[in-house]
Amino acid sequence: MINLYDNLDYMSEHRNIIRIGPTGAGKTGLATAFLIQAINSGYKGRFILFPELIQMLYRSIADHSEEKVIKTFAAYDCLLIDELGYVEVEALQVGLFFTLMQKRHKKKTTLLTSDLGFEQWNSFFKNEHLTAALIDRLTENSHVINMKKCVSLRPRLEPVIA
Repeated sequence: MINLYDNLDYMSEHRNIIRIGPTGAGKTGLATAFLIQAINSGYKGRFILFPELIQMLYRSIADHSEEKVIKTFAAYDCLLIDELGYVEVEALQVGLFFTLMQKRHKKKTTLLTSDLGFEQWNSFFKNEHLTAALIDRLTENSHVINMKKCVSLRPRLEPVIA
């Protein structure tokens, strides 16, 4: 992983990096380091939580700005979408997210974090065919980093008994 970080291949080759693992394993921290490195190297980047992105896409329907919002997010050289899978999405939202990912496919780098493995993504996307197509595109030109066996970095506090 150090080589991946050091030589910025993920940016020059428009590769996605998908980190999957339990809460507290460091997915967000590592993904953020990659985003910051890309920005410090002159790339345009953005961090956004998946629920926030989905909400922005959904609100864009009301004022008919979907194309503008998708174009904005598609333009970032490196887009970090954190916490994929924390919210269920409606069919319209899934379609907009798929459109965004399709526009970024092999053109820009997308960094994703999720607590859920690919086999569980249909539980929040609720569309088997679209989920399969999305995973296919996301993983075609990607580094998938399985962090499922990592333990939480967050300290566990002992209960205080008074």
